[in-house]
Amino acid sequence: MVATGNNPFTFLNMDTPGFWNWAVENKIYACMMLFFISNAIETQLISTGAFEITLNDMPIWSKLESGKVPQYHELIHILEQNMQMTIDPSMSSQTVQS
Repeated sequence: MVATGNNPFTFLNMDTPGFWNWAVENKIYACMMLFFISNAIETQLISTGAFEITLNDMPIWSKLESGKVPQYHELIHILEQNMQMTIDPSMSSQTVQS
């Protein structure tokens, strides 16, 4: 609405505030400022700090619980352990025949 110059306050039967007049007179600066402020607000709202890893719907890592993001070697070790636990022991002794 700033870029087109439409005044939403006239449709609402309200007096036009001073910031709106300033924004219409300085369209480029107002649009850039609105863009950066809205991105900052969005980033703040979605950044919970959560980092969760699940394998077969089982949680295997939680940053909220551990307080850190796993190192690469830690993550590989955890995945290997959890994948070995999901393998059926009776299947490990059988060989695949073609």
